[in-house]
Amino acid sequence: MLARRDDGYHEIETLMCPIDLYDTLYFEEDKSGQLELECQRASGPGEPSDSGQDRGEIDQLPPWRDNLVVKALELLRRRAGVEFGARLRLVKRIPIAAGLGGGSSDAAAALVAANRGWDLGFSSSQLAGISAELGSDVPFFLADGPAVCRGRGELVEPIADTWALHFVLVRPPAGLSTAAVYEACRPAEVPHSLAPLLDALKSGNLIAAGRLLFNRLEPAARELSPWIERSRQAFAREDVLGHAMSGSGTAYFGLCRHANHARRVARRLQANGVGSVFAVRSCR
Repeated sequence: MLARRDDGYHEIETLMCPIDLYDTLYFEEDKSGQLELECQRASGPGEPSDSGQDRGEIDQLPPWRDNLVVKALELLRRRAGVEFGARLRLVKRIPIAAGLGGGSSDAAAALVAANRGWDLGFSSSQLAGISAELGSDVPFFLADGPAVCRGRGELVEPIADTWALHFVLVRPPAGLSTAAVYEACRPAEVPHSLAPLLDALKSGNLIAAGRLLFNRLEPAARELSPWIERSRQAFAREDVLGHAMSGSGTAYFGLCRHANHARRVARRLQANGVGSVFAVRSCR
């Protein structure tokens, strides 16, 4: 975080990387003009579950009218001047309130699906402009791969020629409010430059990249949730190349050497009871 802006947002410069932990959105046009959204939580690869033990996280989702998927389609209809409808089913795998951009990625998927399903013909740049009105992270999920995001997050500069990256990701049992974390964070007096980290990634020097991981929001999040420090200590005991909080938390990640390394670390962390653990890799 670089500074607080006059519009109430914060000026940021951040490196974002998509990973292969994703939700699935099903879209079907509804000739009646109604928008309907059903949310389910996946219990396995592509398998939604309605069992009692899986309902807790879904119960934390906002009412369907406040879901970013619905807001995305309502905004797209207004911009297009149409009254088309849709029936949508959202299968959740990305933990919520974790700093992983789950809601933002769902909104981006909804824009792409509706643009095609309704045959609107909006260009990628037009969709990006609409997405920026929904949230600072949404434009990133319309890009192709890792990117540096600036402004309040809506200015997306894709990065080419980075190595495939493998991570261990932990989502503690409690989440955090993004607004609360930003409110508690103080702008940087001396900002960290992304240039050394980008150079290390482009050259494939993962050891150097791990040492350069940094999140300005982490100290503020640590004050608001004990899980950040617990996660940091758990990763510090592992032989990961580097570790840091993801976004505004509470998810925490470690950079690994390769897929087998990520799976080994994930098994150890899972046994320690730090939360939900995922071995993931970067993707486009």
